[in-house]
Amino acid sequence: MLTEGIRPNEISFVGLLTACSHAGLLNEGMYYFMVMKEEYGIKPQVEHFTCMVDLFGRAGRLDEIKDFISKNKISHLAAVWKSFLSSCRIHKNIEMARWVSTKLFELEPPTAGSYILLSNTCASGDKWDDVAQVRGLMKEMGVKKHPGQSWIQLKNQVHSFVMGDRSHPEEAAIYSYLDELIRRLKEIGYSTEAGIVMQDVEEEQKELLIGFHSEKLAIAYALMNTSTKSPIRIMKNLRVCTDCHSFMKYTSLLLNRELVVRDLRRFHHFKHGDCSCGDYW
Repeated sequence: MLTEGIRPNEISFVGLLTACSHAGLLNEGMYYFMVMKEEYGIKPQVEHFTCMVDLFGRAGRLDEIKDFISKNKISHLAAVWKSFLSSCRIHKNIEMARWVSTKLFELEPPTAGSYILLSNTCASGDKWDDVAQVRGLMKEMGVKKHPGQSWIQLKNQVHSFVMGDRSHPEEAAIYSYLDELIRRLKEIGYSTEAGIVMQDVEEEQKELLIGFHSEKLAIAYALMNTSTKSPIRIMKNLRVCTDCHSFMKYTSLLLNRELVVRDLRRFHHFKHGDCSCGDYW
């Protein structure tokens, strides 16, 4: 832009900071944030602050996020705390997640997404008393978790799946295919991340609970009905869980297939066992 004589604006820096965050370029992101303010006189907006929190979070610098929020006097911005809470989930920092969720809930009515983030963080550390407390608060506040639903279009027909769905005409074949696929994936290193289940049940039962998430059913059906070289495209109404994300990475590796999934947060492009999000979403 500069070589073409185009002066960057607020939107330009959102894109630049996002790129630094996704590429893990912490020092560069901090530098451009400073340049934006001091050289271009651009006052940071909530989007810029959220990008910076995401940048620190990807680098695992959770304590630095606290300092950044305090230094910039942005504790009134709910979006910043939501990004912070996501970082706590990724790094499984339960104590920090509790503190961040308290700050977030002081600013806006708790949403299902925020509660689920906190609950999943607690569940990943086997803090089942905390999970039960979060679920109790959800019930008390009348907050309901929307069921996950995934869609895929094949031959001009849209197929919809929900977790544990048995209504599809080909459900027996879909579940059988998925069982076999999971068995093959485990042979190359995939393991179910049962810690995301919000229930204190036996490990085997947890595997069953997460084994039939809507996106897994959609992928199984797509694999059964498409050519071996065509990419698979799926839409989902919620954020993809960590287990399904791992499942898709291993599926793309095992079958050499491209998977494109649009969830509530972003596009995920799986190829050769990797995802375009860099395992942070």
